[in-house]
Amino acid sequence: MFAAFGVILDSLHAFKVGFYLDVDVEARRLMWTLAHAHGLGLALLHLGIGATLKVGPVKGTPRLPVGSALATAATVLLPLGFFLGGIVVHGGDPSVGVLLVPIAGFVLFAGIVLLALEVLAVGKNAA
Repeated sequence: MFAAFGVILDSLHAFKVGFYLDVDVEARRLMWTLAHAHGLGLALLHLGIGATLKVGPVKGTPRLPVGSALATAATVLLPLGFFLGGIVVHGGDPSVGVLLVPIAGFVLFAGIVLLALEVLAVGKNAA
C-alpha cells in the first residue's frame, strides 16, 4: 500500500500537478513524502520482526502480542499523521493531523522495546 502511494506521488510529480508541486504547498509535498517513506519503512520493519521471530522458538510471553499491536498501530498512525498534516497546508505549516506523529513515535518506541525484549528472551532460551 505504501509503495503504491509512492507511485501515486511520483505520478503527481511526473504530470506536474499543481496542488502537489506548487511552491506554496511545499509542506504538503514534504508531509506526503514522509508518509510514504515512514509507511514503507515500517512495513519493512514488520517483515524483519517476523523473520527474526521465525528463527527461534517463540516463547509466547504477553510482550509479543502487545509489542506487535503497538508496532501495527504505529504503522497506521505515523504515516496517517504525515498524510493528514499535508492535506490542508496553512501558510507553509502542516495541519493539525500532524499531531499524530509524536504519539505514533511513542507507540512505536514502546512496541520496539517490547519486541526487542521478546527477541532477547527467545535468544536466551535457544542458547
